[in-house]
Amino acid sequence: MDLVPRSNVAHKLEKRSLLIAINCIAALSIFFFGYDQGMMGGVNGAKNYYQDHMHFGHPDPVTGAPVIDDTLLQGGIVSIYYVGTLVGCLVGGWFGDKYGRIKAIALGAGWAVLGASLQTSAMNHTWMIFARLINGWGTGILNAIVPVWATETAEHSSRGQFVAIEFTLNIFGVVVAYWLEYGCSFYKGGNGSFVWRFPIAFQIIPLLFLLGIVWIFPESPRWLVKVGREEEGRYILGRLRGETGEDMGKAEAEFQDIRNIAELERKTASRTSYWSMFTGIGSGKLHTGRRVQLVIWLQIMQEWIGIAGVTIYAPTIFRTAGISNTDVQWISGLNTITYMLSTLICVFTLDRIGRRWTLYWGSVVQGISMALAGGLTTAGQSHPLGSPLAKAYSSGAVAMIFLFTATFGATWLTVPWLYPAEIFPLEVRAKGNAWGVVGWSVGNGWLTLLCPVMFKALKENTYYVFAAANVITIPMVWALYPESNQRTLEEMNLVFAADSIWNWDAERNFKILKEQNPELVQAAQRGHSVLDPETGLPVRHSTARNMSLDVNALQARHHDDVIDEKQTFKHG
Repeated sequence: MDLVPRSNVAHKLEKRSLLIAINCIAALSIFFFGYDQGMMGGVNGAKNYYQDHMHFGHPDPVTGAPVIDDTLLQGGIVSIYYVGTLVGCLVGGWFGDKYGRIKAIALGAGWAVLGASLQTSAMNHTWMIFARLINGWGTGILNAIVPVWATETAEHSSRGQFVAIEFTLNIFGVVVAYWLEYGCSFYKGGNGSFVWRFPIAFQIIPLLFLLGIVWIFPESPRWLVKVGREEEGRYILGRLRGETGEDMGKAEAEFQDIRNIAELERKTASRTSYWSMFTGIGSGKLHTGRRVQLVIWLQIMQEWIGIAGVTIYAPTIFRTAGISNTDVQWISGLNTITYMLSTLICVFTLDRIGRRWTLYWGSVVQGISMALAGGLTTAGQSHPLGSPLAKAYSSGAVAMIFLFTATFGATWLTVPWLYPAEIFPLEVRAKGNAWGVVGWSVGNGWLTLLCPVMFKALKENTYYVFAAANVITIPMVWALYPESNQRTLEEMNLVFAADSIWNWDAERNFKILKEQNPELVQAAQRGHSVLDPETGLPVRHSTARNMSLDVNALQARHHDDVIDEKQTFKHG
């Protein structure tokens, strides 16, 4: 294949080995994302940072714990990053749909290197605010594109597993950040700027590696088909799925599905701007406006169920639970290790029980653990500090935080990032995923800005706010979010073709459309053959004609066909 550069790994690897290689590169980006999130927890606790450079706090003369004098400034420095991710993801979605996934990943990595360099050299809070804004732009671009690239190359039957593995690396980034900062805190007694500058600079290493190596990886075959580079897309799809033995015909069937759905999307939707997507204007039966609202609110709720507070303000949370300042840092680091290990549960369950049930059981356990954390902390504070009962209640509260974090890692961590990359039409998939990052940016920025204020005003009662948010998500997911598990990316257009917002109507409509559009989505399902039973050769599908996402139109067409057949029979 002359169209694909000879240096591309697609020439040397195929099938699962190629998929693993792609997901390793995607995981490298996700690792940076996790590291960058976990990093600020330790940076905020460095005396040289909060007292000498940012000037929003001072150390307690007795315990040495940070005393925050300006909670708005502390929260603002953290949350401005999410303003950057919001802008960056919109740029990244547009750039990725226009110029391709690979170029967008390189752009995001380069921009993040610039932001990390500026953060490392920050001398005051104004400098740091602008540096974090720039770093956020790069992160937003990567977050908009990397999940899309990963889902567009993976098979529908194992899509969730691959993305879940990537998010294990995401939390590994959080783990590395915490323990690197814990180690640096002992350097020169925790004094000096090295304690916080080195951890910030460390993220530049994976970013430079990502920027250098992504160019030798294959472009998304779905994006290639969308922009008319069908021969190149078909070749890469063949390398991803295999062309011999049991795999013969898989790539061809999937390729025809992609062509069919791309043609249908061009007929159905007349506008693809961000504003048109948000309002749903011109999207017809694709209902992109509804999909945008779903992914925005799923990401907002992911943060409000409590994880943003636990990740960034873990030391504050553990101090609230009665843990001494000397123990806070290593307990926070231990929490991140259990967090990372819990993500492996999702690797083995997400494609088995589906996205909806993963969110259900996560919300139940998380809600209970947050409510108990609040109750146990209150009970502990009603007894003298250091007494056996106070220690017992504090230990129980810490255990509930650990349980919450582990459950989140096994459930809500992955699904809100996977779902937006699965449900949008090919024509606007990167832009659609960008809307998910908008929701994450709004939810994270809003919460990290309010977290210091809430913990100062509400103290342990903040846990009840998080518990209530978990309860709200259960009916929300049940009523509004259709299942995407074991469905091809092309099938999701049929799922969202119903005019009703309710999940049960979407499922009923999907069943009808699939029966009436058998030629529209025909890629091999698990256990289904795509070979001709007589010749043993792959079935060659022509581009589907007379396709529609309108059930009424299809039923009317079917009715007319029946009348024509009767008249033909009568005259014959």
